[in-house]
Amino acid sequence: MIEKRCRVLWALLAAAAPALAVAQDALPVVFNAARVNDAALVSPVRAGDRGAAVLRAQILLDRARFSPGEIDGVYGSNLRQAIAGFQASRGLGVTGEMDASTWAALDQDRAPALVALTLGPDDVAGPFRPVPDDTAAKARMDALGYASPLEALGEKVHASPALLQQLNPGKDFGRAGESLVVPNVRSAMPLPAVAKVVVDKSDATVSLLDEAGRIVAQYPASTGSRHDPLPIGDWKIEGVARDPVFHYNPKLFWDAEAGDSKAILPAGPNNPVGVVWIDLSKPHYGIHGTPEPSNVGKTASHGCIRLTNWSAREVAQAVKPGMTATLKN
Repeated sequence: MIEKRCRVLWALLAAAAPALAVAQDALPVVFNAARVNDAALVSPVRAGDRGAAVLRAQILLDRARFSPGEIDGVYGSNLRQAIAGFQASRGLGVTGEMDASTWAALDQDRAPALVALTLGPDDVAGPFRPVPDDTAAKARMDALGYASPLEALGEKVHASPALLQQLNPGKDFGRAGESLVVPNVRSAMPLPAVAKVVVDKSDATVSLLDEAGRIVAQYPASTGSRHDPLPIGDWKIEGVARDPVFHYNPKLFWDAEAGDSKAILPAGPNNPVGVVWIDLSKPHYGIHGTPEPSNVGKTASHGCIRLTNWSAREVAQAVKPGMTATLKN
């Protein structure tokens, strides 16, 4: 009788396991500064993992200039590519998983992963306004700024708004003087001199190389689409425009709405090309920022190379006119 009951119990548990797994995955992860700053690698970090060790790894990789994109505490495709790039740069086995040797190399950076930040008047001054979806409505605005103080802070510390809310439950992101916990993304070392840019469609990354051909920085990127493929080849960087306006021409967009007209969209972080445009010698193509950092490396682009705004700023500071940008499969 007991054996029969056990078999029935095991059958019920087995049947319930998928639902239990989904429910477990749906539970919010609890983050705090002490837990994340003291996080150790208990087992290799793999796809789908989340938690304190994942968050600390993302922040340390960001500071090492192997960007995981928007920091969110979840192991996704951008984190995998960041780990793989860091491993290759350090002569480690390239797996894309956070193993003991990779963790040890990253862990040499002992600065806190999460730090306290007090919002100042400039952080909450705005103006903050909703950004319309309609192109013509965007063109009528005087600037395409941030929609909220939370969005602005997210870009400042390279983090998703959802993560900032998890780290700061009940906090008011629009109040000067509010004390928050945020990712510490300030790198202690300056970026080495850069000689070349490489855009790699195969792993959706943009890399900066030094004179010896070593990768000194890597960023996730969106690199074209079926309709607008990445223009493979060697091109030259023509120049850099910061806070550019965007000249919308529906003839250049396969998905333009019928009846769309040409429009000039004002500058700002929610401009379609973000805060930076790095012009390439291929007409109409460039490396630029985006108003949607969570989509970088995960969605298609209109042929250009799309980075987060903070990555685009860093690349813009490193490149010079005449520098080669190699775009490859």
